[in-house]
Amino acid sequence: MNQEELSKRIKETERIIAGYLPKEEGFIKSVAKAMNYSFLAGGKRLRPLLMQETFFLFGGTGKLVEPFMAALEMIHTYSLIHDDLPCMDNDEYRRGQKTTHIVYGEGMAVLAGDALLNYAYETAAGAFGLLDEDDLQGYARVAGALRILAEKAGIYGMVGGQAVDVEAEKKGLPVNAEMLLFIHQNKTAALIEAAMMTGALLAGASGEQITQMEQCARDVGIAFQIQDDILDVAGSQEEMGKPVGSDEKNHKETYVSIFGMEKSQEDVNLLSARAAELVQRYETADSGTFLRELILSLINRTH
Repeated sequence: MNQEELSKRIKETERIIAGYLPKEEGFIKSVAKAMNYSFLAGGKRLRPLLMQETFFLFGGTGKLVEPFMAALEMIHTYSLIHDDLPCMDNDEYRRGQKTTHIVYGEGMAVLAGDALLNYAYETAAGAFGLLDEDDLQGYARVAGALRILAEKAGIYGMVGGQAVDVEAEKKGLPVNAEMLLFIHQNKTAALIEAAMMTGALLAGASGEQITQMEQCARDVGIAFQIQDDILDVAGSQEEMGKPVGSDEKNHKETYVSIFGMEKSQEDVNLLSARAAELVQRYETADSGTFLRELILSLINRTH
């Protein structure tokens, strides 16, 4: 993976999505500041980047994908704000800075998360305004993309996965292989699925191609999470930038603890190869190579 090219594309993604943030003015200034504080805290911007690169893969041009890129990152950010709350993970720091509820208070953090979730759909719906009045295909694509975004972020996607994870942890429920895969597929993979499916749909991909991108994204999300579990056991603290072995110390069931290290690595390799092959089918001289390399670098990372 060309790190210079990656940095360039992340910077461009940052520029696009930041342009959709609310203005910090008037009576809503405080909640807007809390929203923007969390949104601009950094991160790899992988979901909007994957969305845009999939859009390019299927020949997409123009700005139609941009409101959806911002909307997806808003949804991701709201989930992090709520995850950090005292009633959830009770974290004081994220990405090297104090979490939203520490800076703005618990009540405002809840509202900032709620506001980002609602503003995400308001932002995505703004894509209708980029279409010509007689572009019926365009209207159908935007409507379909909104449906995907809502479904993958909701109880049959990210929220569903988080709910099962929280319930298992709070009630001390035994986590078996089926439950763990459900959590990974929904809590981690669902928003990646939303990214790649939406990018493909907005570019005019066929139903079969969109389904293939859903499978590709699911493989990426699950493999990414398995690799996390592997690194927690076999990773270097220097490379990880945090202590390793925390899952075992906290008696947390992971892919490695259930399936073993050998099968975990085999499954990462299998999912990685399958995801790369699905993208490679549609690669051209102008698009696809960067997306495939990005996917492989995400899955096979060492930190």
